[in-house]
Amino acid sequence: MARMTMIEAIRDAHTLAMERDEDVVVLGEDVGYFGGVFRCTAGLQKRFGVERCFDTPISELGIVGAAIGMATYGLKHIAEIQFADYMYPGYDQIVSEAARLRYRSAGQFTCPLVIRMPTGGGIFGAQTHSQSPEALFTHVAGLKTVVPSNPRDAMGLLLAAIADPDPVIFLEPKRLYNGPFDGHFDRPSVPWSKHPQGDVDPEYYEVPLGKAQVVREGREATLITYGTMVHVALAAVEESGHDIEVIDLRTLLPLDLETLVASVNRTGRCIVLHEATLTSGFGAEIVALVQSECFYALEAPVLRVAGWDTPYPHAQEWDYFPGPDRVRRAIDTVMEG
Repeated sequence: MARMTMIEAIRDAHTLAMERDEDVVVLGEDVGYFGGVFRCTAGLQKRFGVERCFDTPISELGIVGAAIGMATYGLKHIAEIQFADYMYPGYDQIVSEAARLRYRSAGQFTCPLVIRMPTGGGIFGAQTHSQSPEALFTHVAGLKTVVPSNPRDAMGLLLAAIADPDPVIFLEPKRLYNGPFDGHFDRPSVPWSKHPQGDVDPEYYEVPLGKAQVVREGREATLITYGTMVHVALAAVEESGHDIEVIDLRTLLPLDLETLVASVNRTGRCIVLHEATLTSGFGAEIVALVQSECFYALEAPVLRVAGWDTPYPHAQEWDYFPGPDRVRRAIDTVMEG
C-alpha cells in the first residue's frame, strides 16, 4: 500500500490506464504542460507525449465533441472539465451524442469516454465554482455517474470507468482532494496521510461500478450519501449518540438498490444526504425508491438534508453547506418519528 491524496490516486489511475492501453488519451484545458488546475494530470504529458495528453482551447463544447468523435473511432478518452460548473456548453454533446450513441447505432458503436469534473463546495468558490450537478447526469439514459469519497475508491472507480465501453461522468469532490472533510470548517484539516482510506494499492485494480459500500454499520436508521457528505455523515452520527448505518453510494448510476433496501428494511428509518440543491436533487430519487421498496418497514418518513434552493453563496458558504449540525438535527427528527 502507498499513502496518497485523492489527487495522487487519480493521477496514478491515469498513469496505470495509459501504460496498459496505448489507446487511452487525456485532453482538456491545461491538462498537459500545466498538469491540470488541481494537478490531477501532472507529468502525464512529459511521460506519454503531447499526442496522448494534450491541452485544448477554452471550449467545453469542443472538448466533449472532439472526445466523442475520437472515442467513436476506438480511442478511450479521459476528458477533464476544469470545474463541473463549466460543463454546460458541452452538455448537449454529452446528452444528445455520447449518451445516445450505443442506442442510436443499435450497438454498432460505443462511446468509451470518461468526463472528469471537480464538483461541490467547501473551498469558497462561490456560485460558479461550487455546483453539484450530478442529477443532471443521472436523469440521462446511457450515462453512468460516479462520485468517489476517498483516494482508494477514486483510483479503483476511475480505472473501472476507463475500462467501461460506455460514457461515464466522474465527479470529484474538490474539498476531498487533499484530505477528508467532516464539515467542521473551524477545526484543523486532516490530511489523507492520517486517514486509513489514504492507503491505496499502487498496482492496477478496479472498484466495480454500481456497488455501494456500508462505511458504518448501525441498527437504528440508515443514512445514504456520497462524496464529501460521507465524512460529514460519519461525524454527525458520532456526535448524535445514535447507532446509524452510513452507506456511501460511490456510483449513483448504476445504483446499488439492493444494499439500500436491505439496510432500510432492517433499520426502519432513513435519511438521504447530499450537497446539491434540494429540489429535484438525486436524493429525491433515492427517497422515492426507498419509499416504494421499503414502505412496510418504514417507522418514520424518509428525510432529506441538502443544499438550499439558491445559488451557492460565497460569504454564507457554511450556512449553505449541509454540515454536521443539520445532519444531527435530521437524525434526532427521524428517531422521534
